[in-house]
Amino acid sequence: MSKLSSARYGKDNIRVYKVHRDQATGMQTVVEMTVCVLLEGEIETSYTQADNSVIVATDTMKNTVYILAKQHPVTPPELFASVVSTHFVSTYKHIHAAHVKVVTHRWTRMTVDGKPHPHSFFRDGAETRNVEAVARDGQGISIRSAIAGLLVLKSTGSAFHDFVRDEYASLPDVYDRILSTEVDCGWTWKTFDGLDHVQSMVPIFDKAWNSARTITMKTFAIDNSASVQNTMYKMCDQILAAVPAVAAVDYSLPNKHYFEIDMSWHKGLQNTGKHAEVYAPQSNPNGLIQCTVTRRGKSSKL
Repeated sequence: MSKLSSARYGKDNIRVYKVHRDQATGMQTVVEMTVCVLLEGEIETSYTQADNSVIVATDTMKNTVYILAKQHPVTPPELFASVVSTHFVSTYKHIHAAHVKVVTHRWTRMTVDGKPHPHSFFRDGAETRNVEAVARDGQGISIRSAIAGLLVLKSTGSAFHDFVRDEYASLPDVYDRILSTEVDCGWTWKTFDGLDHVQSMVPIFDKAWNSARTITMKTFAIDNSASVQNTMYKMCDQILAAVPAVAAVDYSLPNKHYFEIDMSWHKGLQNTGKHAEVYAPQSNPNGLIQCTVTRRGKSSKL
């Protein structure tokens, strides 16, 4: 005999754009998001008995996101994700958990003739601000905020040596190398009691995002990196210190390799070691380094 061990379903890739028009100043502010909603609860019979009476249609989820975006602020994304997830748990009694992911895309205001333009913007990179909120019936709201797709590079100030040497190792010690990665940095907040608790923290969310981004970029730039592992740990440690309401910080950093090109075959042209100037960017395979850093002792609510 078989049984349904777990199940969730929902609507993915809900694209939302919202504009705020300040009538007093004429300035407009825009937010563009991609939203995913996944629900869990007493929905087993929809799988095992073809019982659609327990299904909240995914089209209904899409409509709900649009309506809530009209009725509520969509910034900071931690608040909007909490509003959406709380709605589904509180509206449908057989739904016991709602997972909501919000990906906020970059639109940066244009500067024209030295002045901020009131209604024109440009996309200045693939970096996104991500939030995943999970509202569980009677258990509060858990939130993970994140920076994703932030591509960084430094042309020196990174090394990697004294690693394990055995019959499988061929990589030479490197004392100066290019370091590049695409940052995926997340920070998990201590559990919130409910939507009111999240709303009370609204001023903190943007500050935390700015702190995490600043710490990531500054540490990447100034750290004389002995390894990606050590550098990312320093980043995590600083974010935990900067944002007391955060319980854990995690990073996932792929190594974007740039290899020296040996040109000695061409008239003795030197392009390795201290003479290296031209490199070949690599796509794969690549290193992938991950970690999660938490506070010492048992975690607690805010």
